[in-house]
This record gives sequence, structure tokens and C-alpha cells, in this order.
Amino acid sequence: MISIARLAASALVLALAPTVSIAQPYPRKPVKIIVAFAQGTATDILARLVAEQLGKSLGQPFLVENRAGAGGIIGTEFAAKAAPDGYTMTMAPSGPFGSNPGVYAKLPYDAIKDFEPISNIALTPQTFVVGTQTKFRTLKDLVAAAKAAPGSIAAGSLGTGATSHLALLYFQSVAGIALNHIPFKGSSEAHTQLIGGNIPMMSDALPGVRAQIQAGRLAALGIASLKRSPFMPDIPTFAEQGYPGFEAVGWIGLAAPAGTPDAILDRLNAELVKMAGDPAVKEKLDSLAFVPAVGTRQEFAAFIRAEIAKWTKVAKDAGVKLE
Repeated sequence: MISIARLAASALVLALAPTVSIAQPYPRKPVKIIVAFAQGTATDILARLVAEQLGKSLGQPFLVENRAGAGGIIGTEFAAKAAPDGYTMTMAPSGPFGSNPGVYAKLPYDAIKDFEPISNIALTPQTFVVGTQTKFRTLKDLVAAAKAAPGSIAAGSLGTGATSHLALLYFQSVAGIALNHIPFKGSSEAHTQLIGGNIPMMSDALPGVRAQIQAGRLAALGIASLKRSPFMPDIPTFAEQGYPGFEAVGWIGLAAPAGTPDAILDRLNAELVKMAGDPAVKEKLDSLAFVPAVGTRQEFAAFIRAEIAKWTKVAKDAGVKLE
């Protein structure tokens, strides 16, 4: 005969079974990090650093999966539709999460509703650069020439609707000038045209132009951050040159599909905070000219909303709307 005590013990075990399952440490298997851009891009480079660090600290592989195309739309849509179980993350860069919502008439994802922000990770300020054969050496030079011949100065970007393009539109608005926008498929193509003298200037993120500036092949007119960059302190800000408050900064964070449990999101955020304090990681970010920007989940959510509002207005005012 089974005793009452044994029955009670069995009932207790059954009652606790779900709790034991839920309490198993996260992660229990490899985690995928979606990158909506090609290998070798700034987002991809940062994703691999993050994956390496999270894998070390959490004891499971974090695997980067590149799903590039359509300005980051393809990979971001894939991430939005992934199961919210903590095993699919996505890098959340300024294009798909900040500017695309204001530039495209319709997106297959909602940057706010379809994702749970985990943390911003790094900032990449836009920098206006010129080929060294041009006569421009300051923003004042560029503005004077543009006002003398509206629409005649070619200005390159990394694509229509990209952060670099919106930075140009923003500057045209505040400076009261008109430039001739030339979109390129990537930094290397644009830099070749600059160095060869085929176009005079472009906007690009500092990590993308740093080496060319240091090598003397390109010259910087200004950096679109509120403070000078610690990596290239000789480049003056736009504010110093008469455009107070002008800021056009790319950024790369980490997000998860909407509905991912708070406990997992909080754990990942805590790991990113810890990662940001690691001297080896900071040294790596410095080598890439990334400005650390790790913060709380709430701060990143508010930041994304503010960026969407800012760039939506810039695109609307300039009449930019892509299908």
C-alpha cells in the first residue's frame, strides 16, 4: 500500500516539475544573432565581437548569421518573425531601426512593435570627407561653393535613405544649400571616386573613412557629433563651424523579437554592460573607432523612438519616400 507521505511527496515533485524546467539556466543551446548586412560591414564586425563575448560569458555559442539585402530590410524582417524564445537575436543598427521607418512608404516589420530593445552598443558618427585634390577644407568652403552654384556639387552617400544620405539632407536643410546626391553601393566604391577626383565629397561613418584620412588620401571637413572624436580629435565638429546641435550619428545595438521574456532580455543586457567594462573589449572598440554606448533597455527603446522621429522629419522635409 502506498503511504500518504509517499503520495504527498510525489505530488510535490509533479508540482515543482514545471518550475524546475523554467529555472534551467539560459541559454541551454546555441543562440543566433542575425546581421542584416554583409560580412565585413561595421554591423557584422561588431556582431562577431558581441557573439564572441556572450559565448564566453554564457557558456553557449552565439552564432552570427548574415541575411543581407534591401538596405537591411530582409534580415530585419526575418528577425522580427523569429520565435521569441531568446534563441534568435538581431543586431539593431540605425538604418533598419532608425531611418528606414521614415524613408520607406511600407516596411514588412515595425521597428518598435516587433522588437524588444536590449541595449545600444556603439556609435559611429557621420563624417563629411573630400578628396584631397578638391579646394574644400572646411564646411564654410563647401557651403560657399554650394550657394554659388546650387545643385552642382556632387555629394556621395552609401545609398538612398541610408544614414549617410540623411546626414547630407539634414545638413542641406540647416545650411540652406542644395547638393547633387550620388548614391553608392559601399564605402570602397565611393572612396575610389573621391580619391580619383570624380566626386568632391561624401558623408560616411568615421570607422569607414578613418584609415583613408590617416593615410592622407581623404580629408575631413567635419564630424557630425556633439563632441570631437577621441579617435580623430583634429576633426572639428559641425557645431564648432557654425551649426550648433548638428548631430548625425550611426549606431548599432542588439534587439530580440517582441515577446521575448524579460528575464532573458535583462540577462543579455547585464552581459552587455559587463562586456562594455572589459578593457580588452574597449581596446577592440577603440581600434575600430566605435564609441561605446551600452545602457539600459529603457534608454535604448527611448533612443530608437527619438531617432525614428528625427529622421522621419528629415526625410519628409526633403520629400524622400521609397517604395
